[in-house]
This record gives sequence, C-alpha cells and structure tokens, in this order.
Amino acid sequence: MGLGKMSRTLLPLFIEGEVVKGFGRGSKELGCPTANYSIEVVRSLPKGLEPGVYYGWAQVDSQAVFKMVANIGWCPFYDNKEMSIETHVMHKFDNDFYGSNLKICILGYMRPEKNFNSLNDLIEAIKEDIRNADSKLQEEQALILKEHKFFSKSHNMIA
Repeated sequence: MGLGKMSRTLLPLFIEGEVVKGFGRGSKELGCPTANYSIEVVRSLPKGLEPGVYYGWAQVDSQAVFKMVANIGWCPFYDNKEMSIETHVMHKFDNDFYGSNLKICILGYMRPEKNFNSLNDLIEAIKEDIRNADSKLQEEQALILKEHKFFSKSHNMIA
C-alpha cells in the first residue's frame, strides 16, 4: 500500500519543536525510546498527511544529524485519543532530552499504521522499520538532505 498523492507532495517535511514527555512506553515497553512533540506541533502538520511510519533525519539541539524513524498517527495498538509524532532517533543517547529542540526532516513513507496482535509483534515491526529506514537513508538522495540548511546552527525554522 503506497502513500497517497497528497502526502507525497508534502515531502520532504521539516518539523521543529520542543521534546515533551510522552506516554513513557517507548523505552520501557518497546525498547525503542521515542521523542515526542507537543500537541501544538502535531496540530500544525499539513492537512492530508497520512498516518503511518516515516523515515528521515533528526537533530537534537545542535548536535550531529542522525537517522530516524517516526510514527505519525494514533498508535492503534495503544488506542491513542490524540494524534502524535513519535520520533525514534537512531543513535544511543546517554540521557533523555526532554526540553531539547528537535528538528526532523521527514523524507519518505514506509507503511501505514496498523494494529498488532501482541506487544511482541509490534516490537518486531519496529525493528523491521528501523532496518528499512537504515537502508533507505543510505541512498544518495537521502544523504543530500542530511546536509540541508535546516540543520545548520544559524538556520531557525519553525514548522
């Protein structure tokens, strides 16, 4: 199942905002820590962006730019009532970064959101999403966006 034409025209999508406390289940239940944006940032997403799993680049404060996977939507397994953007930065950080500025560049769409029969099935899907993102982000057109001016210290753009 591919991404609708409307969503494709919105990519790459640049988002910036403060990291807020999420549901606290990424690290604990899933072994996959995620950074969450405030509901205001989520509500600023362009209309027509389809829920699902996306890949791209992420930068915490002014550190290096790392690969990322983001789930945008309602997380059907957890039956969220509000839409969220949950970003897994593919890098081992020493500490949580609540209150940090997170910039993400969403490059592409991997799959729609779906429900899972078990927590283990969800964990396996997340691992596969990370492997797929890792592969896609090694392609030349993806690497070009890693150097985008959006990530430079002097550039400040609020999505």
